[in-house]
Parts: sequence; structure tokens; C-alpha cells
Amino acid sequence: MKYSDGTVEEDDEVFDTEGEANEYGLTQASNYQTGGEVLNLSNPGDYPLDPDDTADFDVIEVDD
Repeated sequence: MKYSDGTVEEDDEVFDTEGEANEYGLTQASNYQTGGEVLNLSNPGDYPLDPDDTADFDVIEVDD
């Protein structure tokens, strides 16, 4: 996962197909965005919603 503040986080999940890995990455990115929205709704003063605060991901192939 790559976040807009420059933070990079590696996940140790291993998938059988690239499609499964992409689905997982999309879900994680969506959860990140949803979490920011929920925090903003609960207390906008402490958690302003920044539309540029995003998460992206890269899928890499690993050898067995």
C-alpha cells in the first residue's frame, strides 16, 4: 500500500491469482478512504476530510 503522505506499507498476503491480489488491494484502498470519511463525520474539527489523502497499491509477483 502506498499512501499520499509517502508512507509505504507492505502486506504479507499471498494470493493464487493476480485478480485476487488486485481485489484485495482495491478493498484495502476503499477501506482506507471509508475510514477517513467516518472519522470526518464523527468529528470534522479533529479529522478534516482531505480529498488528496488517498491510498494506492502495487501487486508484485513472488517466486515460491
